[in-house]
Amino acid sequence: MIKLNFEKMGGLIPAIAQDEKTGEVLMLAFMNQAAWEETLKTRRATYYSRTRDTLWVKGLTSGHIQHVKEIRVDCDDDTVLLKVEQAGGAACHTGYASCFHQREEGGALVTIGQPVFDPKEVYKE
Repeated sequence: MIKLNFEKMGGLIPAIAQDEKTGEVLMLAFMNQAAWEETLKTRRATYYSRTRDTLWVKGLTSGHIQHVKEIRVDCDDDTVLLKVEQAGGAACHTGYASCFHQREEGGALVTIGQPVFDPKEVYKE
């Protein structure tokens, strides 16, 4: 049984999602014990939403589910790295492949890449 340290951050651990093929960092979210156990059981990335105070399966609404191919745990047992197959090609709720689609250039943020989907259509905003 894998024992992670959820106590350092009040019951949460950071979870980094990385594209298994390209190595691109897709997003950072948090897991509680229940999200961790659900991820292990289903092999679909399940996170804990701090704003909604509930579990959420990544992509359940959009269809852009993260299929977990490999899990790595850091040396302190308090952070996980999920190597995922990103269904639909977009991890970010704003429609981009990665949540890290802004790059600092000369003190300003520049958007890189193109959106994969329109969030207004997917989330019916």
